[in-house]
Amino acid sequence: VISVDHALWCLLLLSLIGAPGGEGQMVQMDPSKSGFVGSQVELRCIFINSNPPVKISQVTWQKLLNGTKQNVAIANPALGVSVLPPFKERVSFKQAAVRHRTPSLEDTTIVFSSLQLSDEAAYICEYTTFPAGNRENMVNLTVFARPMTRMTLTTPTIVARAQKRKMTVATCVSANGKPPSVIRWDTRLKGEPTFQETRNQNGTVTVRSNYVLIPSRETHKQKLTCIVTYRNERITDSVVLNVQYEPDVKIEGFDGNCVPATARMLQLTCHADANPPVTIYQWKLLNGSLPTNVEIKNNTLFFKGPVTYDLAGTYVCDATNSIGTRTGIVDVNITVCSHHARIPPNSVFFFCSGAVLSFLHL
Repeated sequence: VISVDHALWCLLLLSLIGAPGGEGQMVQMDPSKSGFVGSQVELRCIFINSNPPVKISQVTWQKLLNGTKQNVAIANPALGVSVLPPFKERVSFKQAAVRHRTPSLEDTTIVFSSLQLSDEAAYICEYTTFPAGNRENMVNLTVFARPMTRMTLTTPTIVARAQKRKMTVATCVSANGKPPSVIRWDTRLKGEPTFQETRNQNGTVTVRSNYVLIPSRETHKQKLTCIVTYRNERITDSVVLNVQYEPDVKIEGFDGNCVPATARMLQLTCHADANPPVTIYQWKLLNGSLPTNVEIKNNTLFFKGPVTYDLAGTYVCDATNSIGTRTGIVDVNITVCSHHARIPPNSVFFFCSGAVLSFLHL
């Protein structure tokens, strides 16, 4: 025969270990949540009660990091709601009913505002009930940091040196990102990138990439694009290189035709591709002085008067800009043209072979 006191004790013991009246309760939470620094995120916590329902004595939110628990917020039917430092200004219960004098504690979802990197952790939502005991669940919160991305030229103006040394012409930085970004370059330039990752104390990563090449005339006005990929985002930035270089000189004017005796003027033109533009052109005759009938106007050398053998020689054009001086050379040879069937016997023609000349017939 079982006494009445013994029977009551058994019922109480069964209720405490989850016997009828203590089963059917569960805490529903998302397995994981994420948000960006400065944004807002909800951590859902909903209590599924049993039938008949058990009494909720208290709900406690805790932060679990590296095995250590820290209370975040507490909701108690008798004592009300309490949010503890350092969460007090940034954490609140979503449902207004939780904050009432006779609160409803079935939905104790909390809202994080102004999310910080230090908020990344696991969060436990624990229900204390009677007579079922404690029920809890956990959500993992990940905090992302969107990086600051910028691309800059190493210097506003890049100078191509005769030594042809490699130099960094542009830098692309994706700073303070979590997770780190991926940087790549898009260009027709024949250079090479370098990459460096720096892990910051707050858990973010700064990625830096330099673009290295040998500056030259061919690299001037070439486009260089940096492409930064952060999670599903793609950020691009471009620059156009401004490369300064010495003049690249060519002397032009000769068309390869015979020069009639009636020609009264010949000219040589010194063309120079340079950045910045050429400021000084200088003409001279190698191993001699320029003929007396020569006139110089900027980059053009005019031969006035009849075509004679005295015009023969090696003509030199020096073109100078702020970077340096480069030279163009042309050999002018004067020879007699062969007679043509239609040419009157008394006419005289000259043929200039190997010369850069153009002729103005007066």
